[in-house]
Amino acid sequence: MKSDLPKVLHPLNHRPMISYVLDIARSLIPNRLIVVVGFGKDQVMEAVRADDVIFAIQDNPQGTGHAVMQTETALEGFSGDVLILSGDVPLLPAEILDDFIRFHHQSNAWMTLMTAELPDPTGYGRIVRDNKGLVTAIVEEKDANNHIRTIKEFNSGIYLVQSDNLFNYLHKINNNNAKHEYYLTDLVRIAIEQKQPVAAYQVNDANLVLGINTIQELHDAEQVLLLRNG
Repeated sequence: MKSDLPKVLHPLNHRPMISYVLDIARSLIPNRLIVVVGFGKDQVMEAVRADDVIFAIQDNPQGTGHAVMQTETALEGFSGDVLILSGDVPLLPAEILDDFIRFHHQSNAWMTLMTAELPDPTGYGRIVRDNKGLVTAIVEEKDANNHIRTIKEFNSGIYLVQSDNLFNYLHKINNNNAKHEYYLTDLVRIAIEQKQPVAAYQVNDANLVLGINTIQELHDAEQVLLLRNG
């Protein structure tokens, strides 16, 4: 974004980008609403502070899996589904989220990923399914062979997972990788190893689940929201 401002605070039609994600979460009337903050945490906390928001601090960010690990205390005593959203994905309509949750329950999956297809998904983790449609792996671009690279379905980074065993499995993730980070995608591998079913719900429009990473993408998102709101 070429800015010192935390990405999730960049204005989208005069509101911080993350505000739209919080709107989406609140539409579900959640039992707990947790915001994980790291870079620029004081600015982010000041911008989104509210009576219903619980903050989890990620002082030394070590990947997406590590971010979710920071919510363990905030989720103590909670039993149910945990929805994991990204602060830079503000265009997801509430009705798609409703369908996603319904699909998760109908599939009886321990974990459900939200996916989409792109003509060229280079750079994204590919979704590998079995003949029943269940997920068997997420294969990152750098690890993909030529066959895997032909898969158009990619992982959006939005997840719905049952709280039971969530942190037991998260603590099995290691950081034995080039970046020495704990990747949330590794939770899929661990769940499958533990014989827990992992499902995938594919949305029709990939643009609804893509993160905003540039000023141009921010401008494009503004136009989408203006059209959506009439």
